[in-house]
Amino acid sequence: MTDSLASQIVFDEAGLVPAIVQNYASGEVLMLAYMNRESLSKTIEFGETWFWSRSRQELWHKGETSGNTQRVVSIAVDCDGDTLLIRVEPRGPACHTGAQNCFFRSILS
Repeated sequence: MTDSLASQIVFDEAGLVPAIVQNYASGEVLMLAYMNRESLSKTIEFGETWFWSRSRQELWHKGETSGNTQRVVSIAVDCDGDTLLIRVEPRGPACHTGAQNCFFRSILS
């Protein structure tokens, strides 16, 4: 990461930063995942989302096995520098369940 703003991102004690993924065309929030420095660098380099799996403790390229990749349109950082907003063009559902987004179970509507 060479961009000066990207170098100011605040990673937590585990070296992670939350990344909210949003459909750039519709504004729909698709998912929340976590990134470390390497996954953010790969996302910037390749133009598709890469994340850090907290459960598997490994890097993963979104859509690597399903084909449901996400082409990155923009990346923004919040005012505190500790959360990313990644706007994407989704190529298929975002959720591993096959749902369009990961927020399909409503507690209050």
